[in-house]
Amino acid sequence: MEEAAQVYARALFEVASDRSVLERVRDELAQFADTLAADRQMEVFFFSPHFSTAEKKDGLARLIEDADQTFMSFLETLVERHRMPEVFRIRERYNALYDAEMKLLPVEVTSAVELDEETVRAIGESIGRGTGNKVQVTSVVDPDILGGVSLRVGNVILDASIRNKLNLLRKQVRHAQLPSLTPKEPSHADQA
Repeated sequence: MEEAAQVYARALFEVASDRSVLERVRDELAQFADTLAADRQMEVFFFSPHFSTAEKKDGLARLIEDADQTFMSFLETLVERHRMPEVFRIRERYNALYDAEMKLLPVEVTSAVELDEETVRAIGESIGRGTGNKVQVTSVVDPDILGGVSLRVGNVILDASIRNKLNLLRKQVRHAQLPSLTPKEPSHADQA
């Protein structure tokens, strides 16, 4: 059985697709979720059962101007069904549906030092050619990886960092069979 966030995200996605407003709804959903996450009082207002549906709808109308009607109707439905706390997971699911529809593949390149734009672009283009998707590349600096790079391509991690290689080496050494230092008993074949 699908979780509620997946059901709501799929419904919003399908209506937005039918009305050719996929990207606009994605952007408005992101902006709304970010606003809620940044303002604890607003989050409490929309999530709390102590405020009526009418008060929450009035709050939506005051908070959001010039939004797509599909998106506004969706938010009102969440309020009516007391599902507003699902909005963050709905956003995640909607984004995943959007990325799949647009054949967008998120790629995160992590390196110990900042990579130049040309290198990051070349990595993205190479992955895009190999997968047949449009790639959205982000670059992250993490000195803890020591050197090399780590790539997160969608949900797959390709770790070619020095830190990872050292960890693998440690595991191999830890699990290695060390030769016995005690003298070997002579076998019957050795005595003959």
